[in-house]
Amino acid sequence: MLLSLDTTDTRPLHEQVAGAVRRAIAEGECAPGDRLPSARDLSAALEVNVNTVLRALRGLRDEGLLEFRRGRGVTVAEGARPHSGLQIRVRELVAEAARLGYSRTDLIDMIRGMP
Repeated sequence: MLLSLDTTDTRPLHEQVAGAVRRAIAEGECAPGDRLPSARDLSAALEVNVNTVLRALRGLRDEGLLEFRRGRGVTVAEGARPHSGLQIRVRELVAEAARLGYSRTDLIDMIRGMP
């Protein structure tokens, strides 16, 4: 699992770490049942404190995306979806825009124009 953080992102580091793991799960890089690297290995790879990684992983566990098992480490939960809820919402947005008479290009222009 190759994760990276955006140094220009102003969100707290634990949220950035959680987002990176969440995205890896959503994009199928990590499948249900897959074991994640240890918190120490993740912290070294991301160059953040191990407690920051642990906080992110606990949050993902609370969301139901990860499972902590003694002796097995951290694994992707069986109920974790391979596709992001965001992708579903994007499809819904595109469908709603089409219903209202907007093309995908119009929608993209609207998104680019947002602050």
